[in-house]
Amino acid sequence: MCGRINLRTQPAAWAQEFLPLWDDQQVTAKASEYGITARYNIAPTQNVSCIRSGSDERRTWSMLRWGLVPSWADDLAIGNRMINARSETVHEKRSFKSALVKRRCLIPADGYYEWMNATAGKQPFLIHRVDGGVLAIAGLWECNCKILGDDQPIETFTILTTSANDTTRPIHDRMPVILDVQGQATWLDDDIDDPDELRPLLCPAPNDLLTAFPVSKIVNSPRNEVPECVQKTELPNDPPRQQDLF
Repeated sequence: MCGRINLRTQPAAWAQEFLPLWDDQQVTAKASEYGITARYNIAPTQNVSCIRSGSDERRTWSMLRWGLVPSWADDLAIGNRMINARSETVHEKRSFKSALVKRRCLIPADGYYEWMNATAGKQPFLIHRVDGGVLAIAGLWECNCKILGDDQPIETFTILTTSANDTTRPIHDRMPVILDVQGQATWLDDDIDDPDELRPLLCPAPNDLLTAFPVSKIVNSPRNEVPECVQKTELPNDPPRQQDLF
């Protein structure tokens, strides 16, 4: 499960990795167009920066709604149930298998939040890179022209998840698929349309890539978009327990 992320790093910094053929002026202009600011608590149904392949070698940067809405759906609410896709079965699901072959994307994020059960209630943790770098999360995107018509396409995405690594498993048994630089290039390669070629990418991140710490429960509400969401807090005396599976 990955239901909340944050992205505070400015595009001028993360574009070097995600948009290698863009110059500084192009990045600045697009960030201004999108009104990009530091985001501390990004939630499903919100618009999120996504990187896709372009018509040439140059990648594109778009704002897509979190929660995949298939092209055949006639209700936007279906996306609320498709914020994640399990990498183990994504190639089998009607809602995702076409996107896996043709419509893959990257979601830049400084970190993601996960919750563990505790006597005092669910305790949120912020999971992020040890070196402070930006994560490249694997996603799939779709375009729906049925709900609002051909002249108002709705572009949405979902985050792929896999089994947790040793670092994150004490918090939750799932984690987003996180790609290294070579994996990013492979993931966005439109010439690859065989799910078997992509499967090696859909694995847990290395154990030494990530670290985690508890944060304030104000992150529980997506209305709270403040720096306090990413500040470390002290755990209560009662140790958290891993969240029950569903």
